[in-house]
Amino acid sequence: MSTMSQLKSIAARSQATLLQDAAGVAALIVMLVVGLHLPAFI
Repeated sequence: MSTMSQLKSIAARSQATLLQDAAGVAALIVMLVVGLHLPAFI
């Protein structure tokens, strides 16, 4: 099984939670950026 076909099958199986996972990743990135810039505001 090639890598691309494995990625396609993983994406097909997890399509229901893909949007929630993307929102979680975006939230983590926002928290990281805010946390890194917080000392500049204090």
